[in-house]
Amino acid sequence: MKGVYSAPGDYAYFKSQVPLHRIPIGTKQWRYYDFGPKAAPPLICLPGTAGTADVYYKQVMSLSMKGYRVISVDIPCVWSHHEWIQVFEKFLDAIDVHHIHLYGTSLGGFLAQLFAQQRPRRVKSLVLSNSFLETQSFAAAMPWAPIVSWTPSFLLKRYVLTGIRDGPHEPFIADSVDFVVAQVETLSRDDLASRLTLTVNAASIGSLLLSDSFITIMDTNDYCAIPQHLKDQLSEKYPGARRAYLKTGGDFPFLSRPDEVNLHLQLHLRRVGVEAQPELLGGTKIVKAVNPNNDPYEDPAKNDHGRPVGATGMVSQSEVSEDWKNNYGETSISVGDKSDESEDLDDLLEDNRKMPLAPDPGPLGTHLSEEEGLDHGHEHKETEPELLGLL
Repeated sequence: MKGVYSAPGDYAYFKSQVPLHRIPIGTKQWRYYDFGPKAAPPLICLPGTAGTADVYYKQVMSLSMKGYRVISVDIPCVWSHHEWIQVFEKFLDAIDVHHIHLYGTSLGGFLAQLFAQQRPRRVKSLVLSNSFLETQSFAAAMPWAPIVSWTPSFLLKRYVLTGIRDGPHEPFIADSVDFVVAQVETLSRDDLASRLTLTVNAASIGSLLLSDSFITIMDTNDYCAIPQHLKDQLSEKYPGARRAYLKTGGDFPFLSRPDEVNLHLQLHLRRVGVEAQPELLGGTKIVKAVNPNNDPYEDPAKNDHGRPVGATGMVSQSEVSEDWKNNYGETSISVGDKSDESEDLDDLLEDNRKMPLAPDPGPLGTHLSEEEGLDHGHEHKETEPELLGLL
């Protein structure tokens, strides 16, 4: 029996604490979250085809508490790559931001590279996750691309969702899939059609003025909707980029493995010269109470790591750091001088221990039993190869 999806407790709390901004710029409506010290250079998160500004809520919560400014945006309805560059620049002007650091996943990573190519003075660094360099492969797999703007919404949603690998998943990956599927249901026909158009319209990334040393490539090692040969192309283009490999995480590691992703983002920001400014937090600090929604399915006595937490229902940075070093620290970072990178990681973890406690991420998904969670309540099926790469 399938479980009924309910919003995660930490997401409900995030919505209660972090305001959603909506601003019209020309004919486009921008929807975004902006949290953290306004004096800090922002990290701007760009989602894939199936994502919204909400999918990065764990990054917004965690990094803003540490003194970073994080902006997570929806990709507005734009129908060409040239239009994307223009409207994104107008958005940055409207919120009075000039220099930016971009974190993009899948289509968001491709659009981040396009903007860095066309507006090199504004983009100071890139973090690219499960992304690609050209759209030819997707156009070839989508022969009905010329009529995508007239395709009914339910067919577009079906097409996008088919690209998400169905179970069996480990529970946190299954929960991340549930969350993204729920976000897809909020997207309009024009939202989906425009994003698919950006995915298949002919374009490729040329030379960037940005040095490879200011680029981090963060990929998952288990599976992902982006074909491996496209990920390999991206790695080959930026041979001097730092690489962060996550052992698992699926298509949405920012949801399923947020502790690892957030630490890699912190390492990247520190390496490119962006320091946390916790002294400027002011009123942006998030403090989470135990089970704020009185959810009978949420166990306030345990954190994500299965260990007891204190009366505030928080995960300490030492817990996160311990898990990171035990499970990921020696294998996740694999470019450049490993000893230097290890020292950076040690310094970062030590700094994190001195900072305020981070909110407990809590369970992400459909409060199912462990057995139901593992098979995700779905019949297992293989994803058609030609439908991959649209997330």
